[in-house]
Amino acid sequence: MDHNSSILLVLGVVLVAGTLVGILTKALKLPSVTGQIFVGIAIGPAGFALFSGNDVHRLQPLIDFALGLMAVAVGSHLIFPKLKVAMRRLTLLLVFESLFTPAFVFTGVMALPQTNWQFSLLVAAIAVSTAPATILALVKETRAKGVFVTTLIVAVALNNLACICLFEIALASARASFDPELSQSSWQLLFQPLKEIIASVLLGGGIGYLLVWLTKRVVKADKVTALSMMAILLTVGLADHFGVSVMLSNLCLGIALANLTPDKEEIGHKVFEDFEYAIYAIFFTVAGMELEVDYILPGGLLAGVAFSCRFAGKFCAANLGMRLAGATDRVRRWLGVALIPQAGLAIGLVLHVTEDPNFSSIRDLFLAVVLTMVLLAEIIGPILSRMALQKSGDAGQDRERIIDFLREDNITTSLEGPTPEDAIRQLVDLTVKSNRIKVHADEIFRRVMERENEQSTCMGDGLALPHARIDIEEEIIGAMGINARGLKFDAMDGKPVHCMVLILTPTNMPERHLEVLAALASAIGTNPMIQNELYHCDTPAHAYELLHVNEGTADFNAFLDDD
Repeated sequence: MDHNSSILLVLGVVLVAGTLVGILTKALKLPSVTGQIFVGIAIGPAGFALFSGNDVHRLQPLIDFALGLMAVAVGSHLIFPKLKVAMRRLTLLLVFESLFTPAFVFTGVMALPQTNWQFSLLVAAIAVSTAPATILALVKETRAKGVFVTTLIVAVALNNLACICLFEIALASARASFDPELSQSSWQLLFQPLKEIIASVLLGGGIGYLLVWLTKRVVKADKVTALSMMAILLTVGLADHFGVSVMLSNLCLGIALANLTPDKEEIGHKVFEDFEYAIYAIFFTVAGMELEVDYILPGGLLAGVAFSCRFAGKFCAANLGMRLAGATDRVRRWLGVALIPQAGLAIGLVLHVTEDPNFSSIRDLFLAVVLTMVLLAEIIGPILSRMALQKSGDAGQDRERIIDFLREDNITTSLEGPTPEDAIRQLVDLTVKSNRIKVHADEIFRRVMERENEQSTCMGDGLALPHARIDIEEEIIGAMGINARGLKFDAMDGKPVHCMVLILTPTNMPERHLEVLAALASAIGTNPMIQNELYHCDTPAHAYELLHVNEGTADFNAFLDDD
């Protein structure tokens, strides 16, 4: 192909190739991402050279925008009130992944010839990151939703943050060892990563706040779309201009939007939802075009060791962290396997080393090892991540179900009494906190108690279903509370109440209201096996998994579509 041809023609060919191969590999039960990376290698400089390195470089602004868009999407999952229930497992995972993964990689690489501690330290720091774009694409492709997916996406956001911090410390340490003058300024080891984090927070958070302020004065969809595009482009451009992390800045933008817009979800990355598949197809095809397979031979052994140690570190960190956090077996077994993909951030950090004259002695080998490790992670990683999503039980769950309103963040395993009024009040407060509603908790409580005073909603066998029909949302909302000891309410059968589910239904959904009541009554109220497991769940995650992921849930928690 003529390398002076229109960039639009290059983009069109990349989009067609990525889309068609993505569909083909998906039909073969493989991740679309893997096929798109392979076709990128095939049509790029490393393959049949249909495109030159200059063609790939001309697409870089679009790729930067796509990377920023995906980082905003990842950051949007960091909604602090909703993550409070998962804070223990996320904190443990972050700590262990920041310790185990670099320690395993450093030890493995350092044991081989041709390496020194500076080289090993830099490779170890880069190994912490996971590719957010790959994870998001696979979650979309597999239609996955649940505790595992939430933990995975937030873990990716946190380990990218940790990777940037660890790499800056490693880079400063290695640079100081080569330059005696820098070794006298040990304070820079902490100042540089701190400076980048502060700059990224101020940039992404500031633009996010400005976008929220502007959208409060704009109601037309086309104007909201334009403002969202401006915000992401500005964040990407300014981050690049000031030399801070594009990914970290856009993560902060996504976090700001998610936490500053309690009643508005249609801004930020959401406005590009209809174009997501095309954006992913272009991004991963171009990523394949950028990969240099010529580096496989010189960096092969070291990269293979680094990749294997990285896998072992992530698996051990996730397994131990989830075990100590009391996570479910599915999350514990498969989370580490899902964290293997690695791409954009790792390649971006390589430039800090290759462009620094202090590292001229290790430049070529470092480039070969990291790029080969990324190549392995982007080919093998998506296959492992997709398998993990399926084995976790979350694949195929992103579809509306009868009791879909019960999520991990609105389930509590510490329901307290001593009276029904106190328990209902606790669930009302939890519902208001975990859902974006404008009605005051006192009004909801009053309406629920009016219905409760007409007739007790204690169903017997340890189940109570307080409910009301209120025009507050376009969907059913509510909360679940569990008490293993049992609360002594006035149930008809005289048994203590172990599980109380608050159900708030819009007045225009009478059929769904009855379906939800019937589903919960039949599933929990008449099934001794589910009662025994549910009434003794240790964490909200265990309760969620029992209701949504456990085998046999389709019998009472049916999908509402035709798939």
